[in-house]
Amino acid sequence: MFAASALRHSLVISCLVLLLSSCGFHLKKASDLPQDLMTLEVNASDPNSALYEQLLSELARSNVQVNKGLRANSPMLRLTSDRLDRRTLSLFKNGQVAEYELIYSVSYTLKRAGEDPIEQYFELYRNYQDDPDNALAKANEMTILLEELRKQASRRIVRELAQL
Repeated sequence: MFAASALRHSLVISCLVLLLSSCGFHLKKASDLPQDLMTLEVNASDPNSALYEQLLSELARSNVQVNKGLRANSPMLRLTSDRLDRRTLSLFKNGQVAEYELIYSVSYTLKRAGEDPIEQYFELYRNYQDDPDNALAKANEMTILLEELRKQASRRIVRELAQL
């Protein structure tokens, strides 16, 4: 009885493994950057920006060596700007804002030796429900959302670098 249950269990697992491997499923891994971008000069218009710090961490996870001093032939990544805007989506009956759309816009420039600079811009969107009765909790939620947007933006920059 126990052997039949174990056999059935291993058969189900084997079928799942076969199904996943046959459909082309692959685990997501860090972006593979071109060899010339494995060493980068990275700077930002605001060196105290939280996105700049997040980008440096993401580049380190991708095994990119970040140089602090400028070198003549080294590619340079410049984080030009990051900005959070919000737009009203809905209102309560009393006229207070019930829901916002957060718009996080990021622009950066990649400059390789002997090539024209490549300027990139993208926006990330999130909906945020406001509740005036729970202002402190909503402020904490906004902080968490902004941190998630920065992480997503830094990952997207690294992914886009792999494609440039």
